[in-house]
Amino acid sequence: MQITFSQSAVRRLTPYLTGGTKRLKLLHDTEGCGCVVSGVPALQLIEEPSVDDKLAHGDPLPFYYEPRHEVYYEPELKVDYNEEQSSFSLKSDSQIYTLHLRFLSSSNPVV
Repeated sequence: MQITFSQSAVRRLTPYLTGGTKRLKLLHDTEGCGCVVSGVPALQLIEEPSVDDKLAHGDPLPFYYEPRHEVYYEPELKVDYNEEQSSFSLKSDSQIYTLHLRFLSSSNPVV
C-alpha cells in the first residue's frame, strides 16, 4: 500500500508529527458499523503501532496500516487537505473513498 500526501495535507499533519512521539495510521474504522465490510477510512495519530500494524513508506510521510484491511483499498492512494473546508480526502486514480476523511487523536476527532 502506498499513499501520496499532497503538500496541503503534509502542512496540516506535520505539526502533529513533530517531535517523533506520534505516528500516522490509516485506520479502517468499523466502530458501530456492524461488520468490517462497512468500515470507513480514517487517519489516526498513534503513539505505538500494534502487533497487527505494518509500516508503509508513504510519500513523504510514513504511515501504519493493518494488512488485513488492505483488501478494501487500491494499492496507490492519495490524501489531500482542503483548507477552505478543513477536510481531508482519500482518493485513488479510479475512485473517491471519502471527501471527509476523519482525523483522530486516539479516539477523539482532531479536525
